[in-house]
Amino acid sequence: MAFRYPGGKKYIKSNHSKVTDTPARFANRGMSLEQDINETNKHYNATGKAVIHKKPTPVQIVNVDYPKRSAAKITEAYFKQPSTTDYNGIYRGKYIDFEAKETKNKTSFPFGNIHPHQVDHMKQVLYHGGVSFFIIRFSILDETYLYDASHFIWWYTEQTQRKSIPKQHIEENGHRLAIKYAPRVDFLDIVDHVYY
Repeated sequence: MAFRYPGGKKYIKSNHSKVTDTPARFANRGMSLEQDINETNKHYNATGKAVIHKKPTPVQIVNVDYPKRSAAKITEAYFKQPSTTDYNGIYRGKYIDFEAKETKNKTSFPFGNIHPHQVDHMKQVLYHGGVSFFIIRFSILDETYLYDASHFIWWYTEQTQRKSIPKQHIEENGHRLAIKYAPRVDFLDIVDHVYY
C-alpha cells in the first residue's frame, strides 16, 4: 500500500509492515536530539570523561489515583517553578550548562521555545565563569550546531525587532557537530577547542 508524506514523496508499506527508504525517511532515522544527547552523556559518564545530566523538571503532584494496589496514576500535577536549562554537569573542572533545541525551520532558529528566565540563568552561568551554550538541531536539514550562549543572549536581548537568529549566523559563529556512533553527539570535542 502506498502513502504520501506531507511533502508529496511516496513510501511503500509492504505486507510485512516494512517501510522502504526514501530520502525523507532516511533523514529521520536518527533519534531525537534529546535522545542523542542522553546517549552521549551516558557514554561520557561510563568512560569517565564528564558528569552531565538532564535536569528533571520540578513538578508538584496534586492528585493520584490508585486503580489497583500495586499501581498509582498521577492525574493532576503542576510545574513548581520555571525550569532553567536542559542539562548541567562538570567537565575538566568547569561547570557546564546548556539547552538543547530542535527546529523544523530551515533558515533561522526561532525564539519561541526559549523563555526569559532561561536567558537570565545562562547570563548568570557566564558571569560566574561557567560554560553555557545551546545545541541546536535543524531537523529537516539534519544539521546540529553548538552555539555559544553569549551569541544567543546578544540576539535575544539586543535585536528586539527580531524573533529568530538567522541560520547563517549560527553556521558562521557556531560549531557543526557530527553525528557518530559513540559518543552520538560529541559536543565535548568542540567544548575543548572553544572553552579550554
